[in-house]
Amino acid sequence: MTLDELNNLPKPALIETLRQCCWSTAWVEAMADRLPVPDKETLFEQAASIWYNLSEHDWREAFTHHPKIGDINSLKEKFAGTSTSTSAWAAGEQAAVQHSSQVVLEALAEGNTRYEEKFGYIFIVCATGKSAEEMLALLQARLPNQPDEEMKIAMGEQAKITHIRLEKLLAT
Repeated sequence: MTLDELNNLPKPALIETLRQCCWSTAWVEAMADRLPVPDKETLFEQAASIWYNLSEHDWREAFTHHPKIGDINSLKEKFAGTSTSTSAWAAGEQAAVQHSSQVVLEALAEGNTRYEEKFGYIFIVCATGKSAEEMLALLQARLPNQPDEEMKIAMGEQAKITHIRLEKLLAT
């Protein structure tokens, strides 16, 4: 899709398209209200500006639409019946996990459980280009964080994911 095509989508289609990039209702609605934009740089600037000015509730809403890192069954369940772009993107983002050892997958599952119990949401990391071992190391490094500190990191990771997905959207 080109930027011009995105700019000219009817609002219902625009909202569905933007949801492929981020599932925060407030982010999607604010982005839809800011389009059209003159160029990709403005699109990315608007996306980040809106994201960082949302509430914690809005960030947590976006987090709920991600599969758990390393949980292939979660990935399949999370995207059953949704956009093929979103499911393909999420699967691609976690592609390295599919080639991981059982030991690493079990450690990720255990770490995910501990993380969710401590912070109240799943571990969010921009998985693109990272091995399962790298994601496990990041998970273990972030577990000792204080909740406020971790929320800032998680929302930053979501911002990276959204940016990458906007780039993919405009590359299709």
